[in-house]
Amino acid sequence: MVMKEVTSFAALNKLKATEKGLLILFGGQHCSVCHRIKPKLISLMEQQYPNMTLVYVDCHRESAVCAQNGVMSLPTLQVFFEGKCFVEAVRTFSLQGVLDKIQRPYQLLF
Repeated sequence: MVMKEVTSFAALNKLKATEKGLLILFGGQHCSVCHRIKPKLISLMEQQYPNMTLVYVDCHRESAVCAQNGVMSLPTLQVFFEGKCFVEAVRTFSLQGVLDKIQRPYQLLF
């Protein structure tokens, strides 16, 4: 499973509108926590939710995209199902806790 990098607001909105399940990690090149959770997140999603689309937005390079999505702290995770935000986790969160919240809507859609 690959986490694609998104660099524009339009591209991110298109993914939100077209993907059945979408997980967005908002991070930054200077965020050590972001760098630590990214490979763990990819691995866990690959094992538990292989049909989800994963994307990454670097808020240090794409600050406008992050601001337009209301991201003010890093890391931030947003999970969308059929264009609707189901989960948002900001700054201090448990990856397993986020994955647990995804389980029911994921099972209903996939």
